[in-house]
Amino acid sequence: MDLASVRIITADMKRLVSFFEEITALQAVWYTEDFAELSIGQTKLAIGSTRTLSFFGEGIAVPASNKSVIIEFRVDQVDEVYERIKDLISETLVQQPTTMPWGNRSLLFRDPDGNLINFFTPQSQQAQERFQ
Repeated sequence: MDLASVRIITADMKRLVSFFEEITALQAVWYTEDFAELSIGQTKLAIGSTRTLSFFGEGIAVPASNKSVIIEFRVDQVDEVYERIKDLISETLVQQPTTMPWGNRSLLFRDPDGNLINFFTPQSQQAQERFQ
């Protein structure tokens, strides 16, 4: 089994896709005005408009209402990424780069829809071994 994608539903496609392009330094592929993807390693970050929900039924997902999922990105140097994006995330910063007890150096912030994002770099040998 492979995790193919994580999809975020939003009411503002252009704003959210642009945000993720900037923080990841990747270019999204737009398939329609209601659906775009960023390829991140073997997985896709999919972003769909609220109009895509009509294919699934009423009340399936509510944009900008996530309070339980953290979208995590392993990066080479979290402190360098923080310096690059700190102005963009200054108003939604949750935690500056901090070394966590489990060995990851972690940067937490929210995207424009309020989804919690974690950029992290394994620091300890044990943390690094988990990702080899």
